[in-house]
Amino acid sequence: MRVIRVGTRKSQLARIQTDSVVATLKALNPGLQFEIIAMSTTGDRILDTALSKIGEKSLFTKELEHALEKKEVDLVVHSLKDLPTVLPPGFTIGAICKRENPYDAVVFHPKFVGKTLETLPEKSVVGTSSLRRAAQLQRKFPHLEFKSIRGNLNTRLQKLDELQEFSAIILATAGLQRMGWQNRIGQILRPEECMYAVGQGALGVEVRARDQDILDLVGMLHDPETLLCCIAERAFLKHLLYLTGGVWSLDGSDSMQETMQATILIPAQHEDGPEDDPQLVSITAQNIPRVAQLAAENLGISLANLLLNKGAKNILDVARQLNDAH
Repeated sequence: MRVIRVGTRKSQLARIQTDSVVATLKALNPGLQFEIIAMSTTGDRILDTALSKIGEKSLFTKELEHALEKKEVDLVVHSLKDLPTVLPPGFTIGAICKRENPYDAVVFHPKFVGKTLETLPEKSVVGTSSLRRAAQLQRKFPHLEFKSIRGNLNTRLQKLDELQEFSAIILATAGLQRMGWQNRIGQILRPEECMYAVGQGALGVEVRARDQDILDLVGMLHDPETLLCCIAERAFLKHLLYLTGGVWSLDGSDSMQETMQATILIPAQHEDGPEDDPQLVSITAQNIPRVAQLAAENLGISLANLLLNKGAKNILDVARQLNDAH
């Protein structure tokens, strides 16, 4: 029986996410055996520095990609928001699974249960590992202070409950739900309060770009709606970063608002068919109409251009300078 080796990070959440993907693959391929190989990444080991300060583009992926390159694993399961919009040569995202709740959630210290960010006392400290979250929430809730908090979900919740340092912490709703900790969610942040990260709530399966057998295997996991949303979001982010001349932490950037009510316009010049490079924003989806993928990419690029025309480049330049200075 053929054994498919699946790479993942060692955290409990990463294992839960990987187990769910493997369970689906097993159901679709009862003749295959799957082995899960867990490993630590740079982002798991550096816990005393804010993500936006580390400067590494592949904090949670590099070691896993190294194993993929050496053929120690056949595929890797990631939180899609951890994957850069441009992967190293030879790799591709072969599947994007159905997205769960993409919004951010607030988990409160037990003594503040029943509060919201708005009703927390003046100078309350809120923990987040994300520059994206801190920047948006500081503007919306100027009476609060925001401080970096690192570690996996278990570690961050333990710090919240035991250290008396934080009044609340901000986490991804999807991660809390996958861990079965929905009861800790005290508030779900609306897009106008804190826009979620590109790809947040979705899982991505990374594979070797030329491993057609594995591409065929994982391609069945693509959720078409999630795929097109994430192509648009990743194209938006990639275009912003490309035209503003830098690479920022993935979680230090805005993502596309669903509420823009934009319409995907199908470019008439594109037709389905084989192409030299089947990837869009490092995603390969051979079983999804190419014309729809290109339209989603075009939507993301158009939105990025709209923001750039309205002054986004100046804002990003200043924000990057401020981040580098601290």
